[in-house]
Amino acid sequence: MADVNRGNRPLSPHLTIYRPQLTSMTSIFTRLTGNALIVAALMIVWWFVAAAAGPDAFATANGFVTSWFGDLVMFLSVWAIWYHLIFGVRHLIWDSGHMLDVKRSETYAQAAIIASVLLTIFTAIVV
Repeated sequence: MADVNRGNRPLSPHLTIYRPQLTSMTSIFTRLTGNALIVAALMIVWWFVAAAAGPDAFATANGFVTSWFGDLVMFLSVWAIWYHLIFGVRHLIWDSGHMLDVKRSETYAQAAIIASVLLTIFTAIVV
């Protein structure tokens, strides 16, 4: 039987009241950082291939990689590596059946965000 009131009600009323959880957002961002690291890896590969291709190609690639934009991409890549690593460990912990309750999972997420930033700063200073 056709629903005659279909046009008078919202299709997804939960979207107006939904609040994303920290754990879901960090899980989604883990996937995004993994994909973003591909861009940085391609940039590094381009730099190595240009070094093998000759001085003109290397000058172009090196100019880009050492520019302010290249430095920003590399710095953010260091953060993405730490973030992706720490949250990858979280997924391993979840796969083993531990820390699945909301309180401990959100505590881990908060600590991991802070740890990824601190490790990035530490790496930038030391290296």
